[in-house]
Amino acid sequence: MLEIEIKARCADMVSLERKLIDMGAVSEGIRRERDLYYNHPSRDFAITDEAFRVRSAGEYCALTYKGPKLEGRSKTRFEAEVEIGDAGLMGEVLDRLGFHKVRAVEKERKMYRLGDITVCLDRVAGLGDFAEIEKIGEDRGPVEAELFALAEVLGLRDFERRSYLELLLLNEDGRGR
Repeated sequence: MLEIEIKARCADMVSLERKLIDMGAVSEGIRRERDLYYNHPSRDFAITDEAFRVRSAGEYCALTYKGPKLEGRSKTRFEAEVEIGDAGLMGEVLDRLGFHKVRAVEKERKMYRLGDITVCLDRVAGLGDFAEIEKIGEDRGPVEAELFALAEVLGLRDFERRSYLELLLLNEDGRGR
């Protein structure tokens, strides 16, 4: 299965949230997420366009692998996530295996469900506000079209294929926007 996702900068989260609610979106709550990204000891994920992270969100902790992005307008990639019991202990195991910490990404995420589509309203530390619209599927073309159609209805136009990690690293290098 593929995670088919589009992401856009959002100038007015209040209006966007109001539109979602008016469309019948169901709130799935708010949570603070801390994603600690790691790099492999013998290959550079920045070059292979992969991602490997430990996510902490309250009591929830997970280890996530994301494969390289596929071509197209969306940010589509293979994703596998496994729930773990202790983010700190998992980090220690990864350190002992030679993985290198890259950077943490911290955000407040409001989640909404609109049918089989998830919409996340993210306030990302150091980057600002974004909306992510995603759906799990195998047939990327029709799903991508569905997501961009929803984005149009929601008034989203400033799309971004790079990950929050990539954007933060660009900002730190002085090359971000």
